[in-house]
Amino acid sequence: MMTALILPMLLGGAGLAVDTANLMVSKRQLQEATDAAALAVSGAMANGSDTAAGQKLGKDFLAGQLANYMNTTDTATIKNATTVAIVTNTDASTGAKSYSVSVTSSADIPLTPLTSFFAGRTYPVNASSNTISGTGSGTGADGAAAASNGISMEILLDESASMAENTTTVKGTKCVINLLGICIGQQTVYVTKVEALKQAAATMFDALDKSDPKTRFVRTGTISYTNGIKGQSAVAWGTTAARNYVNAMTLNPVGGTDATAAVTTATSNIKSNIYGTDTESVEQAKKGNKTSDRIMILMTDGDMTGNSVDWSQRLDQNVRDGCAAAKTAGIKIYTVAFMAPPKGQELLKYCASAAGNYYEPNTMEALVASFKSIADNAIKPVNRLTN
Repeated sequence: MMTALILPMLLGGAGLAVDTANLMVSKRQLQEATDAAALAVSGAMANGSDTAAGQKLGKDFLAGQLANYMNTTDTATIKNATTVAIVTNTDASTGAKSYSVSVTSSADIPLTPLTSFFAGRTYPVNASSNTISGTGSGTGADGAAAASNGISMEILLDESASMAENTTTVKGTKCVINLLGICIGQQTVYVTKVEALKQAAATMFDALDKSDPKTRFVRTGTISYTNGIKGQSAVAWGTTAARNYVNAMTLNPVGGTDATAAVTTATSNIKSNIYGTDTESVEQAKKGNKTSDRIMILMTDGDMTGNSVDWSQRLDQNVRDGCAAAKTAGIKIYTVAFMAPPKGQELLKYCASAAGNYYEPNTMEALVASFKSIADNAIKPVNRLTN
């Protein structure tokens, strides 16, 4: 008799424990899915997506996350119950846009038979995620533009003799044998490395300009080098000075390769100090940017030879030491080994702040894509959860 009374209670208690654990897991899974969806929408909006596409992405992304745990029918039901709200804010003074994204979802989780006798067949769990994002600026609690984040960038470009060599990209043809005004012999003309570099840099500058149309966030400078610094444009607002410098680079470069001075000079130009009195912190603060990313782009098509034609371990190590110092100073380094030999590739792999910051293009098209990718990563908005 006692067993008959206690057994249902034990079974009920066990069922309640199972349901409690299941509800906790389901709540966590739903929350993680809404978090991921909100972040995905924030990134898409900042990269140019429209509201309708962003809302669709949010629902699709959440469903894709839940498909790892639930069957197709349940996933579709939750997707239909999900709402994605997007608010766009534009800073009147800067033109920068910021986005507030909210993803809300709910699911009815089945209960065990004994628990359902007391609490019903299902129990609802809810999840909501909110993010803020924007190009160049964050957003405050009221959705308005708030503390800004700038970019101070130094672009280090190889201008040694090897940059006059051809790429594999055909530029056209020229007549090499002319007989009585008739061309009887033609030669293929290829785009040179320095010409490809100019185009790649222009693509990067265009992307930076698009992200900062009123030059409120982005500061750039350029240093070209051979076996030493050949010249530079000081870090300045926007890309005009840096772009003009690159455009003026000679199509007939000469000299060897040593990036040591370029790296150390760039580091000195843009590194920050703890007091906020360094040049870039002061300049960024003038336009309301309370923080600023410090970025260095190091490009070469060769290895470190100095004035000779042979690789120098000493110079290679000097550059490595310079890159290490830059990273210690908080500078993020992107590297581009353009049609470079193994020693040059190894050096730039070391100098890059992360594996994903290293590029190894071997064609003009790949070089252009590399510089565009660097620009996109540099200006990628910081999307963060606020819930």
